[in-house]
Amino acid sequence: MVHDAAQILVASNRGPVSYTPTGDGGVEARRGGGGVVSGLSAIGSDARSLWVCAALGEGDRHAVRQGVGEDGVRMLDIDPEVHAAAYNGIANSVLWFLHHMLYQTPLEPVFDRDFERQWEAYRTYNRAFAEALAAEAADGAAVLVQDYHLALVPGMLRERRPDLRIGHFSHTPWAPPEYFRMLPDAIAGELLRGMLGADRLGFLTRRWADAFTACCAQQLGGTDAAVTAVHALGADAEFLRERSRRPDVEERMAELREAVGPGRRTIVRVDRTELSKNIVRGLLAYRDLLTSRPEWRGRVVHIALAYPSRQDLPVYRAYTAEVSRLAAAINEEFGTGDWTPVVLHVRDDFARSLAAYRMADVALVNPIRDGMNLVAKEVPVVSDEGCALVLSREAGAHEELGEFAITVNPYDVTATAEALHRGLMMPAAERAERTKHLGAASTALPPRRWFLDQLEPLRS
Repeated sequence: MVHDAAQILVASNRGPVSYTPTGDGGVEARRGGGGVVSGLSAIGSDARSLWVCAALGEGDRHAVRQGVGEDGVRMLDIDPEVHAAAYNGIANSVLWFLHHMLYQTPLEPVFDRDFERQWEAYRTYNRAFAEALAAEAADGAAVLVQDYHLALVPGMLRERRPDLRIGHFSHTPWAPPEYFRMLPDAIAGELLRGMLGADRLGFLTRRWADAFTACCAQQLGGTDAAVTAVHALGADAEFLRERSRRPDVEERMAELREAVGPGRRTIVRVDRTELSKNIVRGLLAYRDLLTSRPEWRGRVVHIALAYPSRQDLPVYRAYTAEVSRLAAAINEEFGTGDWTPVVLHVRDDFARSLAAYRMADVALVNPIRDGMNLVAKEVPVVSDEGCALVLSREAGAHEELGEFAITVNPYDVTATAEALHRGLMMPAAERAERTKHLGAASTALPPRRWFLDQLEPLRS
């Protein structure tokens, strides 16, 4: 091993920095945030750390080829066709659909020769990460592998470097055995054995950890020596409270208040147009509320911030279009000269999201299935007057927040409409009290502590 080899390594599809071409042959770096970035900054400068990630676009690939890079980051220039097949073909179109139980099973999935070709690309992609980690890690180093994109890395890395301490964290749900077994048996076994190459496997809730263990019991007969642990990622209260009071957020609040109109209540949702987020049924529930409870017409506005996601996949483009179509249909059916029932924004704007959080009388978080859902945890932290949280029982966050939320079955549009009514009718004192408890639960494991809780057992 080289003397300056890394003692702590993180591996993820997306890294902490991205590059954009500047037009003069150079690139401009943009740094990101998130729990892992916060966590790495908490370990101290005495421990040499390295983040291994993929080059995701032409700017990233140009930076790698030009030798441009950030200290502590190694970006892998993986063949774009391999990356596309691994990322869109397998990670986002198979593993994501599997764990979120999104398949229309009369028609999908279809595991054919094309799937086998894409799975080979997924193997190649994971192998590139395993080889880079093996080459960069010091003796006995701790390696934290992130998410479903890199499920094979722990096993591949264990073969190359048995001395390493390896953790893997799943940011998604885990499919129950009866759904997981849709995968071809050989692929299912390979996926589980890849994960079991880790010393520790982290999940957002006990429910997802237990589902993984049940899949291993059915498919492999057990989990071998890997330890499963639960780390329920929380909101970064200090950052959110400071950021939500900046001038650009105040400007967005003024814009939203003008769109809502004086004296009206607000139902807020903030999501990507990800299939699992259930935006369409949320809009249907709002339409049901206006139909069944006509007293709310003219008195409430649904602020829907629905930011386009994965638009390179046709099914996502169609879903995003349906969100816009349904919002327009509700406005056409119920709107008046001075009242727009749905205020829809589709351009990603974090300041606007924070403004909507602060204004929410009711927050609607109704995913079909979600590993955690940080929106449910962020709204109570920054809410100005307190808000009622209408929360799907299928969100991982429900495990911690359900006691103080209004729980809904995400498929039951009628019951969700009634939950929205209940939230709008909730007395101010009750909303404030619930929000206080929601905020405390939401910030119990902030990002830095979440990261260190995974790292420390690997270093002990």
